[in-house]
Amino acid sequence: MGKLIITAIAICFSFVGVMPAQAEVIKLLVGSQASEKHQLTRPTNGVTREQVKAQFGEPVNIVEPIGEPPISSWEYADYFVFYEYNIVLHTVLKHVPIPE
Repeated sequence: MGKLIITAIAICFSFVGVMPAQAEVIKLLVGSQASEKHQLTRPTNGVTREQVKAQFGEPVNIVEPIGEPPISSWEYADYFVFYEYNIVLHTVLKHVPIPE
């Protein structure tokens, strides 16, 4: 009886490797995903919200602070600006989709 159980378990595990894997493929052209936008003037690290608003205008969307320290973001047409408290931490360009 013990050999039968071990054989059954071995057969079950042998089918695990036969199942096809599925994954979503994301295509990015390395070095060109932001080529047109790379030269954009964007807020720099260390400036305040007031300075960003004065130079770049009102954001399209605002995500309220989350966590401790509080991190928030402002969305503009081509990039996101991330803040810690009232100071710019980083500016990230939006993803440029690749035509199929």
